[in-house]
Amino acid sequence: MFSLLNSMKGQQRSEERRARRQRELIRQEAKIGGELFGPVPQGVRREFFCLDEFTWVWHEEWLDEHGNRQSLTTRYDIRPNGVLKAQDGQPYRYVTIDEAKHLYKAAELYLRRIKGLYPSN
Repeated sequence: MFSLLNSMKGQQRSEERRARRQRELIRQEAKIGGELFGPVPQGVRREFFCLDEFTWVWHEEWLDEHGNRQSLTTRYDIRPNGVLKAQDGQPYRYVTIDEAKHLYKAAELYLRRIKGLYPSN
């Protein structure tokens, strides 16, 4: 009985460690992605990351001229018939061909840069 409980506790801790590691990797990837387009200015937080195989997120936070925190989150959903984009709760709309090409190039660069986070097999 006790060995079963200890085994379950150990499994739960292992899952928690795995989840923490996954969150940390996403944070590291997001930071690397935010630096793809040049240095991030002082006081600005910029992130770009792959949420899953079909979803990319661009997030930026900054202080406006009055010292108020502003933010913008853009979500790109890759679909067979195009790329849908939504910003801060607005409805989705299809992006232009040029914007889709820019997203594709950014995704390629992102994937090359984050490779260093993962050991080679």
